[in-house]
Amino acid sequence: MTATTTAPLATSPTRTARQPSDRLRAWATRAPLLPALIFMIVVTQLPFVATLVISFFDWNALYPKARHFTGLGNYHQVLTDADLRHSVWTTVLLTVAVVLASLVFGLLLALLLDRKFKGRGFVRTLLIAPFLVVPVAAALLWKHVLYNPEYGLFNGLLHYVGGPQPDWISNTPLLAVEASLVWQWTPFMMLILLAGLQSRDHQQIEAAKVDGASDWQVFRYLTLPHLRRYLELGALLGSIYIVQNFDAVFTITSGGLGTANLPYTVYQSFYQAHENGLASAAGVLVVIGSIIIATFALRVVSSLFREEASRA
Repeated sequence: MTATTTAPLATSPTRTARQPSDRLRAWATRAPLLPALIFMIVVTQLPFVATLVISFFDWNALYPKARHFTGLGNYHQVLTDADLRHSVWTTVLLTVAVVLASLVFGLLLALLLDRKFKGRGFVRTLLIAPFLVVPVAAALLWKHVLYNPEYGLFNGLLHYVGGPQPDWISNTPLLAVEASLVWQWTPFMMLILLAGLQSRDHQQIEAAKVDGASDWQVFRYLTLPHLRRYLELGALLGSIYIVQNFDAVFTITSGGLGTANLPYTVYQSFYQAHENGLASAAGVLVVIGSIIIATFALRVVSSLFREEASRA
């Protein structure tokens, strides 16, 4: 009998040599990103973890020795306290009103700038300017230059035509804050929607006009469905920023007259009442809401990229 021995499969030396080199190459490409990743973790994630831990404690800065673990008590107080619930409602109302108004005005301006006319570049620059103004400076502009009952521009125009001289901030405080934010965020919506308008299939629009479609029919059945993703993106991105808005509320009304939103309530609880735990719980809720909105925004952005890639 002859014994047959099976030789072990030889491992390709090139394959074993490639694996370490591929791993080294992968780490070499990722290495330049590590400092930015570490910096982002230190600046954003560690403070958030600290805020999350503090939110589970009944912690008043004036009585540091009396702090104790309270579990979800701060979150329960945020969701059940009448003033805090009112600030949550104010935040929702402010965000919805500003986002919807900014989208409507941004769409009208985008439709205007999508047409060719003399000086379009100059007009576009002027319309973008409000978005580039520092938020505190924009709020001060509206508070003193426009809303002031004695020397403001609005009352000056009303005085010229013989109209009343209202105190805009005292009479309509929430509307005053909303108007300043709409003025500042309309250019942002306009840029997004203008990009959507310029990505339309112009051959399809020309074919519809040749078939006898009116401008309103082209807008309703072709332009508006095409802009749906861009409208969603503008609404989601605008909501992320406006739900965290603090500058306009603090500068124009100082949180009074029923305009205190959740970010201002966090500031008030932390810096005025020194309730670190309660302020941290409210801040965590703001972050969670922003993350939920950002998740939908990222999905919309990815779907837009997929659509553009399929067209290409």
